[in-house]
Amino acid sequence: MATALVGIGTAPAGAASWTPKPAPMTTPWTNQVPVDKPLPEYPRPQLTRPDWANLNGIWDFAVTGRDAGQPASFTDQIRVPFVAESALSGIQRKITENDRLWYKRTFTVPSDWNGRRVELNFGASDWQTTVWVNGTQVGAHKGGYDSFGFDITPRLNGGTNTVVVSVYDPTQTGGQAVGKQRINGVQPHDGGGIFYTAASGIWQTVWLEPVAAAHITRLDMTPNLGDSTLRVKVQGASASGRSARVTVSSGGTVVGTATGTVGSEISVPVPNAHLWTPEDPFLYDVKAELLDGSAVTDSAGGYTGMRSIAVAKVDGVLRPVLNGKFVFQTGTLDQGYWPDGIYTAPTDAALKSDLQAHKDLGFNMVRKHIKVEPQRWFYWADKLGLLVWQDMPAMDTGKSPDSAARTQWESEFHAIIDQHRSSPSLVMWVDQNEGWGQYDQARIANEVKAYDPSRLVNNMSGVNCCGSVDGGNGDVVDNHIYVGPGNTAPTATRAAVLGEFGGLGYKVPGHEWFPGGGFSYEDQPSVSALNNRFTGLLDSIRNGQLPAGLSASVYTEITDVENEANGLLTYDRQVVKVDTARVKAANQALIDASRNPAPPVTLPTGQYKSLRVTTPGYTDKYLRHQDALAFTSVVGAGSDAVLKNDATWKIVTGLGNSNCYSLESRNYPGEYLRHQNFRVRRDADDGSALFKADATWCAVAGNGGVRLSSANLPGSYLRHIDSEVWLATPGGTHAWDNPATFTEDTTWAVEAPWAP
Repeated sequence: MATALVGIGTAPAGAASWTPKPAPMTTPWTNQVPVDKPLPEYPRPQLTRPDWANLNGIWDFAVTGRDAGQPASFTDQIRVPFVAESALSGIQRKITENDRLWYKRTFTVPSDWNGRRVELNFGASDWQTTVWVNGTQVGAHKGGYDSFGFDITPRLNGGTNTVVVSVYDPTQTGGQAVGKQRINGVQPHDGGGIFYTAASGIWQTVWLEPVAAAHITRLDMTPNLGDSTLRVKVQGASASGRSARVTVSSGGTVVGTATGTVGSEISVPVPNAHLWTPEDPFLYDVKAELLDGSAVTDSAGGYTGMRSIAVAKVDGVLRPVLNGKFVFQTGTLDQGYWPDGIYTAPTDAALKSDLQAHKDLGFNMVRKHIKVEPQRWFYWADKLGLLVWQDMPAMDTGKSPDSAARTQWESEFHAIIDQHRSSPSLVMWVDQNEGWGQYDQARIANEVKAYDPSRLVNNMSGVNCCGSVDGGNGDVVDNHIYVGPGNTAPTATRAAVLGEFGGLGYKVPGHEWFPGGGFSYEDQPSVSALNNRFTGLLDSIRNGQLPAGLSASVYTEITDVENEANGLLTYDRQVVKVDTARVKAANQALIDASRNPAPPVTLPTGQYKSLRVTTPGYTDKYLRHQDALAFTSVVGAGSDAVLKNDATWKIVTGLGNSNCYSLESRNYPGEYLRHQNFRVRRDADDGSALFKADATWCAVAGNGGVRLSSANLPGSYLRHIDSEVWLATPGGTHAWDNPATFTEDTTWAVEAPWAP
């Protein structure tokens, strides 16, 4: 990894008195951010060079009207790369569409860079950025999530140089990609919903780097397991027709090398490839060298993981397969917001920590939601072993973007793909979400797939939600179901995924962004209830949705965000709300079940059967109806005929789902066991879709019997408690959801009928 050069510039006037603003909440890293040179790590792990200079730190700063020119004086100081709205920037003020941000600092170029070109690089700046060096404009860029840079060599003066940066960010009032950003007050406040504080201006590392006149600009790496090669395109500047040599090594030992033309595909052999998986995220080192004859004129380092991702039929069901094998992808929605830095994690350790939290909790996937993180985030995902679904940040909701906005959005999407296409963790592009700024869904999905055929494409996450329009194509069909998990069915051409579910809320006193202002999709009264409910949802997916064809699920969400209290961690990352070991075990059981699926549970349709209780101490009781309500009663050979009839049911094909079952009364033909307001009862089929769904039960394997899950409330089960029969939910808040003997109470032995 490259290391920064020190002593590159001089501190701006007044920097000694600069202080950060008080953060609304402090993370474990808030007070670890150095005043000068925050985020000192080399920012581009996929294209490393040994010489560079970090320009993060204290810059002079000013805010003017949007149409104003460069101010005569810069009256404030800002700590780059933290956005002006954040406490860590030292500014912490609301920026609107009427404002323009100005940054200024000086730097000197090390003498040993002489003879090379000097590039000024920006990890990201939101949104419209213009750059001057020594009074002359050197470039401009539009886009909030892609990196960019300019060759500033002609503008350098040989001594102390001055760089000025102007940024205009209209947030949701413009037409650009904004994700979850909205212009709001920067201090904690009530409201905001699922949208958060804006992040304006420079928000990723700024650095200088010397390069040769002809140099490597990008390594596009695609593993090919079919022939054990790494396919590499070495992209370059002023390098047309040059040759490039690519070497793959492991632990210092070369495993393969190949030479080809810059811009063309080079196949590097990687024999007996050590495959990359979430459990074993093995990475190879990569070195690319630009050649002039036999002389090396430029070189850059990187890394790769050998893995494949595709969709394929597995036991007749279309599934995503990693390295040719299906593994259930269980992850969370990760918004990437921080109470101290907003869009920018305070330190690299903080950036890593959210991904490590996923690993600690047993998840093998993360959906990066409506935001694109710095390359170092992808590096940690690659290194730790997490499958990544990457959203393209959406334009504003409820608007149809004009042609200029569409052109810009698609251009930025392509740039994002190019900059992250070599990360092995990234397995799916999520084009659009819940119809936000939606247009041309099918065309965009086809274009993304053509631009990066090595990954899966999701044309719309939440096709069932919020007025979204499904393009009908891509590799997956993606539903959002709160609390869920609901039923998402695969098709002949697309695997089924649950792009969002959950949203269980629990507010931790002392760790709320705006105390009393938090909301969730379903509040939990206690930590115990949260644990029971959440692990119950994971168990439901394992027992019900996975066998029915679901291949992935995304829980909302890994941390609280401002007034969203849905997190498994608090917004300040100070508290893990759930039992880590218990959640990890539930996730591991789900993953294991996908690798070693249990045979499907089937019931004998057209036959009369009786359902016996399996709870120890009550195994002489059977499911019966009495005065139209469901109960359990002791039934024996000496019981009267009415009781024996009441305890006998005809198993028929599910009225609301042919893959499930309905239970028809033996002595009241045409009447079925159904749930209504959670109480289970016997009613006549009224022909409605609601009745048919309420009277349909899906068979799930149980220990010593079968569990019957509601077809329209998946994850809720037929349960006896105190001799009454209810529709009960693991982790639910009703008396009939009591966790004591829950699994036993929801398991029924299917036996010979008392009334044949």
